Amino acid sequence: MKKAIKNIALVGNPNSGKSSLFNALTGLNQRVGNFPGVTVDKKSGQLALSKDVQITLIDLPGTYSLYAKSDDEYVTYNVLFEQHQHLGVDAVVIVVDASNLKRNLLFCSQIMDLKKPVIVALTMMDIARQKGIQVDTAALSRELGVPVVAINPRNNKGITEIKKQLVALVQSALPVAYDFIDNLALAPETISAIQKIKPGFSSYATVQLASAYDKLPAISAEEKKQIGEILEFTQFKKTKVQAEEILARYARIGKIMQRCVVENDPLKRELFSRKVDEYILHPVWGNLFLLFILFVLFQSVYWIAAYPMNWIDMGMSTLIAQLKSILPTHTLTELLLNGVLAGISGILVFIPQIMILFGLITILEDSGYMSRISFLMDRMMRSVGLNGKSVMPLISAAACAVPAIMAARTIENKKEKLITILITPFMSCSARLPVYSVLIGLIIPDKKFLGFLSLQGLVMMGMYLLGFIMAIVASYVLNLIIKTTQRSIFLLELPVYRMPQWKNILTTMILKAKVFVVEAGKVILIISIVLWALSSYGPDPKKNTWFSSEVSLETSYAGILGKKIEPAIQPLGFDWKIGISLITSFAAREVFVGTMATLYSVDEEDPKTLMQKMASAKRADGTPSYTTRTGISLLMFYAFALQCVSTLATVKRETNSWKYPILQFFVMSLLAYLASFLVYNL
Repeated sequence: MKKAIKNIALVGNPNSGKSSLFNALTGLNQRVGNFPGVTVDKKSGQLALSKDVQITLIDLPGTYSLYAKSDDEYVTYNVLFEQHQHLGVDAVVIVVDASNLKRNLLFCSQIMDLKKPVIVALTMMDIARQKGIQVDTAALSRELGVPVVAINPRNNKGITEIKKQLVALVQSALPVAYDFIDNLALAPETISAIQKIKPGFSSYATVQLASAYDKLPAISAEEKKQIGEILEFTQFKKTKVQAEEILARYARIGKIMQRCVVENDPLKRELFSRKVDEYILHPVWGNLFLLFILFVLFQSVYWIAAYPMNWIDMGMSTLIAQLKSILPTHTLTELLLNGVLAGISGILVFIPQIMILFGLITILEDSGYMSRISFLMDRMMRSVGLNGKSVMPLISAAACAVPAIMAARTIENKKEKLITILITPFMSCSARLPVYSVLIGLIIPDKKFLGFLSLQGLVMMGMYLLGFIMAIVASYVLNLIIKTTQRSIFLLELPVYRMPQWKNILTTMILKAKVFVVEAGKVILIISIVLWALSSYGPDPKKNTWFSSEVSLETSYAGILGKKIEPAIQPLGFDWKIGISLITSFAAREVFVGTMATLYSVDEEDPKTLMQKMASAKRADGTPSYTTRTGISLLMFYAFALQCVSTLATVKRETNSWKYPILQFFVMSLLAYLASFLVYNL
């Protein structure tokens, strides 16, 4: 009986090339959300195979086995076992690393025994050849009984063929008959009894159900009770059955390897990756190289982005000036120019830096270097109560703290997971980037050393290192406070070095820019419009009215609010305009720039860029609003303050308690205030 195939899952081991294949198949036609009931990111994309055939491709988190341990692995497990009501999977594309074929075939064989239609995408064939491994794909397909396609998403090799196989799969949609091993022999009495309760499950799916029935959301309480009684009656031993299964699978995989794989003597192999790692992972040279990479990254963010940023800034200023000379004097004109366009200019100008930052980070990930950073820093992390597993969340926090905090789910040790969640907001995220860019541009001279080293880029790198140092210090303190007897083990597979996929990098850059414009842009635009209204209207005692447009910025509602909080922030060197930006940027840090753009657009008539307006701003006594001390004080405040509602909400969600986000907020706010006070006054 045919079944309509709509949703196809993309699964595989970590670092197998799964994300590259997903990007190659879906391009920019992707959506990011959350899996039902959890905070794990869900990537899905529409794939038009022909005029009449369109499917949804779901990119599931990488995992080594169906015996899940982390939250990420349970997401893959639950989706494959159809535990989410609105997220069924009709077929599976399994990405298999040809250079680690034996290990990858374990997970592949487990998926096959779930009795879903399967296509195997064989990646890393070039790496396998470098290792002296030759894989006969036709023979492998015969042995497995499923289509096997050799692909290389980096140069689009095999993409057309895998699409053909997907079309054939969708059009045939025949029942699956293959069995990799005799799963019924693992626990015959248990399987037979449970299948009476869940008749739609294959033998192996029933074994998995017996192993994790209490953690499956779609299994009712009554069914769980019945299964529990069956397991007790049949004396089902999960560990014993799992061990027998793994041994049986590897016995069959060993025979397949003999028939399909030709491998040279491993003693004769001398891989490029191992040679490079002798230096990259060296305790001294490796750390120096890491600092060099960070140096290049932040120099590039300033040096390369400077030109398009200036073009966008000048273009928006010219556009606003031209419209001001054309449009009639009217409230709607003021709203358009000083509210909407001023807010938009504060968004668009930072797109080049966002794209460059994420592009360079993607290069580091694609090349295989990111995993080396985790390995390299494991010793340091252990000295403060963590291990190398905490490094990846901290590194990803350079993009955004929200997914970085969610990435801590892969840490099994509860203490280390909690500490990682609590210290992650100290890392400087991309939301801080616009703030740093404006302030560094104001107070740091645009000097070059040796003709190409930017002083501003060095300061930017220093701000990111400051965030990391504070995270390490905070981890050390929390390690002394939080007690546990649970020990952790850090195991890491180092992928081989490879050339980044430039199409994947470009796709990531465009998607991240789109997310910044849409997600951050919505907040900035709304706050800019509200702030324009608060800055343009205020009470007029002479006319005995609470709503008048005949007011100055200082006597507007925004000005009144800023004046109210000014005494509390004056010791930090901040005036009332900065005070308003501190309040609005609690929605998102990058709102600081939109706030300043709106305030200075209302207060200034000259067609200047935001940087020019802020540089010429004066206090009531005629002194500059942004001195070097004020700028550094403001940098310190934004480096430490937890001004992000989304981060607080994520911490609450991940810890299932308001205690930790509230503690985070007050401790980091106090630290930010003290750091700003000391910097400004000392």
